[in-house]
Amino acid sequence: MTLLSKTPLSVLDLAPIRQGGSIRDAFDDSAALARKADELGYNRYWLAEHHNIDGIASAATSVLIGHIAGQTQRIRVGSGGIMLPNHAPLVIAEQFGTLATLYPERVDLGLGRAPGADGATMRALRRDSFAGADDFPQRLEELRGYLGAAAPEQRIRAVPGQDTHVPIWLLGSSGYSAQLAAQLGLPFAFAAQFAPAYLLDALSLYRSQFRPSKVLDAPYAMVGLPVIVADSDAHAHYLSTTAQQKFLNLHRGKSTKALPPVESIDWTSRERAAVAQNLGAAIIGSAETVRNDLERFLQQTGANELMVVTDVYDRQDRLHSIELLNALRR
Repeated sequence: MTLLSKTPLSVLDLAPIRQGGSIRDAFDDSAALARKADELGYNRYWLAEHHNIDGIASAATSVLIGHIAGQTQRIRVGSGGIMLPNHAPLVIAEQFGTLATLYPERVDLGLGRAPGADGATMRALRRDSFAGADDFPQRLEELRGYLGAAAPEQRIRAVPGQDTHVPIWLLGSSGYSAQLAAQLGLPFAFAAQFAPAYLLDALSLYRSQFRPSKVLDAPYAMVGLPVIVADSDAHAHYLSTTAQQKFLNLHRGKSTKALPPVESIDWTSRERAAVAQNLGAAIIGSAETVRNDLERFLQQTGANELMVVTDVYDRQDRLHSIELLNALRR
């Protein structure tokens, strides 16, 4: 039995908005992808919080999670992640307590400490109530209190939320969240889909410092990474130019709406290197190529679960990619 056949597969979605498409199209695309992932037996379907980005429609993350949960039957749904510094912990507890009550045993709460936005948008989200991310551990502790069993002296309770015990994951792209997840005995997800450079160091920190808890007896690490599977290596790399153009435009301060794939990209060597840093963990190719590359990746990282991002322009190409990927596990 191969490592890939034993490793759960999940999907991360940012509800990408296509050039020439609408936000409703993005939501419909996400629902179609979630239904297919559910049908194929994928483990989780997570959505990520981003704000004031014209190519991403998942800003109201908990609302969209509810929509996806209602469109599916079995797959776990959740956030990858909610940026906790943007929100009052009580509000997040109420939102996810509601989701967990509506969809029992199917909801995950992945949390990050990054803003998911630029400075001006961050200030619009937080107003005068928050000065930075330095109090993330305190906010996390408060949130966990609202989702767990209420303490006898607890004056403020999350209704819904209290006693739902929604599973919490810590997300990150550096050592901070890896160490905090290890200290608290929580599952950890690393964002190699856009910041792969620190992956191995973060996983090492998490595993070496892990303390068993009521949540986990042993460390559990999931890795997000870009994966595109197509009928040939050449076609997969052609499809991957949509993601390359998106990161290039992000670096240029331009629109990040998904663009159709192209035969070549007009960029400088410095720009190409910057995009390569973002997409350095990408695994792209035919089924055979991707199988071999994923086996090597799993051997190198020891990841307990993979969460794939398939950022291509056309809905059918996304669906075909996760079908081909799932078939590799047989």
